[in-house]
Amino acid sequence: MKNIAVIGAGTMGNGIAHTFAQSGFKVQLIDINEDSLKRGMETITKNLDRMVAKERFSEDQKQQTLSHISTFTDMVEGVKTADLVVEAATENSDLKLKIFKQLDDICSKDTILATNTSSISITQIAAATSRPKQVIGMHFMNPVPIMKLVEIIRGYNTSDEVTKTIMELSKTLGKDPVEVNDYPGFVANRILMPMLNESIETLYNGVAGVSEIDTVMKLGMAHPMGPLQLADFIGLDVCLSILNVMYDGFKNPKYAPCPLLVNMVRAGKLGIKSGEGFYDYSENRKAEKVAEQFLK
Repeated sequence: MKNIAVIGAGTMGNGIAHTFAQSGFKVQLIDINEDSLKRGMETITKNLDRMVAKERFSEDQKQQTLSHISTFTDMVEGVKTADLVVEAATENSDLKLKIFKQLDDICSKDTILATNTSSISITQIAAATSRPKQVIGMHFMNPVPIMKLVEIIRGYNTSDEVTKTIMELSKTLGKDPVEVNDYPGFVANRILMPMLNESIETLYNGVAGVSEIDTVMKLGMAHPMGPLQLADFIGLDVCLSILNVMYDGFKNPKYAPCPLLVNMVRAGKLGIKSGEGFYDYSENRKAEKVAEQFLK
């Protein structure tokens, strides 16, 4: 594989593009919004600048990585030479099904179609195409250039050959791929999201405050960041979406999103991406707790 198309220039998409380009692949980064592409490239450049500053990368390597990335607002143009397409659009099943139907129509018959979904059924996504054997999940972790894990999710019809190809490809990126089967939440989020949701329930029930909950988990369980801070980092809207997928898939009340999480998302308090979540990330109030306003 030489040419990789990445659909979506947001946090995950630009991180995936960065990672492939850094490993020498030609990358076509695609987004319908020109401003999103501009922000995505700015993020990649800033992350490479940090690597240069820490002497993990040379200036020449940075420039070479950037030269490997081309941007497109036209999906047809962006994917026409792709050996692999990695979809990293919003975690919305209707949108993903629409994208994969389009990709099936416009991509070469040999192109492998992968999705970075963190919870939506690979089998369902593959069913929107005429090539279910060539559809697979590549669930990267955020931040993509740093985190080693990639969950490789086989749909019901994903072929052994495609699975092996994507496992080996992930290793060439310096990642540690783990093969898992197609059930709601896969492994990472099936375990992680109930913990985050229970942390939010603990706050909702008045057991302790935001910083107290996070401190207990950091100091007592050796977590690098507290669960409420992690939820802010992931995006509260993403957490809610994943929990809804798992609740719909298992019909088990333990996956039902906490009302506090639902209300915060409705209010636009999405975490770091919106500047406020369980903490305030504005310039003058970076560490201040803000979630308590929804408990009054």
